[in-house]
Amino acid sequence: MSASKYCHVGLNLGDGNTSANEGAESLIFGFWIFLMTDLVIFALLFATYAAMSLHGVAEGPTPAQLFALKMPFIETLILLLSSFTFGMASLALKYSENRAALVAWLVATGVLGAIFVAMEISDFSSYITEDHAPPQRSGFLSAYYLLVGTHGIHVASGLIWMLVLLVQIAILGLIPDVKLRILRLALFWHMLDIVWVGIFTFVYLFGVSL
Repeated sequence: MSASKYCHVGLNLGDGNTSANEGAESLIFGFWIFLMTDLVIFALLFATYAAMSLHGVAEGPTPAQLFALKMPFIETLILLLSSFTFGMASLALKYSENRAALVAWLVATGVLGAIFVAMEISDFSSYITEDHAPPQRSGFLSAYYLLVGTHGIHVASGLIWMLVLLVQIAILGLIPDVKLRILRLALFWHMLDIVWVGIFTFVYLFGVSL
């Protein structure tokens, strides 16, 4: 059986590296399972938020009173742009051995992700200090901070993961194991973009219309 049959479609591991290509399939499949379980967690957080945003406002502000669309919209554009830059990094990984281009796109993604996290922290700080809406004030606010904060922690974790990979690229080079780690981070990052689009639509767009 030819080695090319085992080539992973998302990577350039080399036709001669049969063992790496064979191992890539099961590894990436297992990571997809992890992503699905992570999405289940977000689904539960969305369901909790849906209930609390309608019936758990107590004496606190409602979503329409608290949210404005300007900052979440900018954050959405930044995160979607980071998904594009990571897509360019994936193309550089697959179609060339140009380490400089790959690193440049990863750094750009990391900078955009860091800006997103900083803006999210600023939003939380503004809600707590200026709008007097800390998470303990109502069930709605607790559910909001839990949902959006969980996503923010995922993005921050992705940034740490990205930093570790940049160190590995510098020390180990683009060996198959490093390439597979970059691909898994790419899947993780794009998943977070999809979740954020859901948050922007369900939390912010629907929130200001209530």
